[in-house]
Amino acid sequence: MRPAAEQVAQSLREEILSGAIASGARLGEADLAGRLSVSRTPIREALSRLAAEGLVEIQPNRGARVASWSAEHLREIFELRLRLEPYAVRQAVPNLGPEQLDELDELAARMLRVGGPGRNQDLSALVELNRRFHGLFIDAAGSPPLAGALRGVTHAAVVTRNFQDYTPDALSRSLHHHVEMVAAARAGAGEWAEAIMRAHLYNARATMIGGHS
Repeated sequence: MRPAAEQVAQSLREEILSGAIASGARLGEADLAGRLSVSRTPIREALSRLAAEGLVEIQPNRGARVASWSAEHLREIFELRLRLEPYAVRQAVPNLGPEQLDELDELAARMLRVGGPGRNQDLSALVELNRRFHGLFIDAAGSPPLAGALRGVTHAAVVTRNFQDYTPDALSRSLHHHVEMVAAARAGAGEWAEAIMRAHLYNARATMIGGHS
């Protein structure tokens, strides 16, 4: 992908994943070209890349929109994540070095700070921190095919996840799962980390689509 298109793709990806551009929102080429000060060609290339990542839907004669998912589709996505992501976390644990563990620790601590109830709560910041945390484990698993499969399904969950939908108890559980996953990784306990990741996904699924499959 050419540099201009790559830059556009990165900019739009960040806006979509942060929630700045909502699920289902129309992505008009002319509007985007004007806002991002580029021609339509890199916009088109960037939208194609984001469509391949599962973030954008492109329909003939109707243009592009931020992807949206039905409850049934989300159930399928969580089924895939429950099969793949706990396994990825277990595979990642032996590969995590001191710097990566420190970064995971810091991300988990920052999520506790910004996610806790009170005036300083910042749920929009939580989205990006959460994405980075999960991405570190996925990357450390050391399997490009596994990472590719997981990025497609985790994008869907990230785009549709609204931390404001979490009850205080569910959000607290989610934030403390991150802390425990890092503790398991520091102990070199892949099976422990895998079990926490599975509990973490069940908690998220119950919040987003209910607890029944």
